[in-house]
Amino acid sequence: MAKYDLAPELVDLLKEKSPSLEVLGEGVVAVSKEELLPLMKELKENPSYAFDMLTNLTAVDYPDCFEVVYNLVSLPLNHLLMVKVRVEDKENPAVPSLCSLWGSAIWQEREVYDLMGIDFTGYPGHPTRILLDESFKGHPLRKDFQWEGGRE
Repeated sequence: MAKYDLAPELVDLLKEKSPSLEVLGEGVVAVSKEELLPLMKELKENPSYAFDMLTNLTAVDYPDCFEVVYNLVSLPLNHLLMVKVRVEDKENPAVPSLCSLWGSAIWQEREVYDLMGIDFTGYPGHPTRILLDESFKGHPLRKDFQWEGGRE
């Protein structure tokens, strides 16, 4: 069974490279969107971490912000890690794309863009809808989305 705990010295090294890094709990860290790409590159390319797989990326809509959540797996070291990024700007939410690091991000970033309206800067081209028709107005997983004849 995979472990959620990273050795404290590895966490300290990450904090040196990403000063905004905050440990939220066992196997859960938060980082600023400005430090996301360098942190993820370090987690993937440094053999001490070896997080070679992005298994899931999703987003959460809170009343005051969005949060993009990444789940990583290190197959060689049998570790799991959740990385969270808070997105304060709900009018123009954006975080860096991770497509350059993990090919699996391509489809997952498109899904989050389609359903939540979060833009991924640096995405190859621009994320387009994946589940809904291009003519669909809005992003249905946002809490402020009004279903026609539905949610009030």
